[in-house]
Amino acid sequence: MTSDAPEGMRVFDRRAVLRHRARAARGNGTHDFLVREVAERLADRLADVKRDFPLVLDLACRGGALSRAFDSAGVRKARGIQTIIHADGGFDLAARAPAPRVVADEEFLPFAEGSLDLVLSNLSLHWVNDLPGALVQIKRALRPDGLFLAALLGGETLHELRAAFEAAETDVEGGVSPRVSPLIDVRDAGGLLQRAGFALPVTDVDTINVTYADADALMRDLRGMGETNAVRQRRTTFLRRDTLARVAEVYRERFADAGGRIRATFQVVYLTGWAPHESQQKPLRPGSAKTRLADALGAEELPTGDKADPGG
Repeated sequence: MTSDAPEGMRVFDRRAVLRHRARAARGNGTHDFLVREVAERLADRLADVKRDFPLVLDLACRGGALSRAFDSAGVRKARGIQTIIHADGGFDLAARAPAPRVVADEEFLPFAEGSLDLVLSNLSLHWVNDLPGALVQIKRALRPDGLFLAALLGGETLHELRAAFEAAETDVEGGVSPRVSPLIDVRDAGGLLQRAGFALPVTDVDTINVTYADADALMRDLRGMGETNAVRQRRTTFLRRDTLARVAEVYRERFADAGGRIRATFQVVYLTGWAPHESQQKPLRPGSAKTRLADALGAEELPTGDKADPGG
């Protein structure tokens, strides 16, 4: 399935994304440590929400990692979850998840308006071309006061690998190609939730640092997770051997610890938003405050345009 996002918004090759995920799924979880770790963190976050969510959608379900995390943490029972629909973009991927399951792409949701109590997404939305449009669809599928909770990779992810590739390709080939995918800036995430119509939007960030023996081991893990480059403008030829050797050398020179192991950063951005409902807390109207800010701060209030005397 191809994206219907405008041409200028089609950053990712969605067919390549699905191929990479399918290849990762055939690895039977050999490299899915990050998916499992973030699934556990999402389970912890949901455990803190004192609400029941009978009907849940796990969007791009990665074989059911969230369901397993929920069962381990007792979240399914604690949050009144009766059904988790496992959705993924390809038949083979969806078939690996527990039932009920459905083939559904993040950019083309087939769910009725107001039909879901909770939509979850674990490390998949950073591959969506039209993220604002996907968020609008998710909000539309939620019942009033339904919850959206997602984790996606942020812009600081793999900054070490990006730097190593840029230096190596400049040194060996005299130019740079897009080797690491563009990712969301956490400062933009809250605005995207607001634009999509979510109420009470919240964003926050975790940084997960991992060490590897060398750059080859890191790249094997990325392939095994289905997180290799799917940018449409990527090179389709194989990486030159001398360039790859230079990547490993630069990585070791710049980002190795005292023991010679290299570090890799994964920045995880969490998005939380609610489908609007009249029962939700509303912000106060401008000018409706009962107490002056100056009184609360113990400060002197000055008319607009006046400046305090620097001499006190």
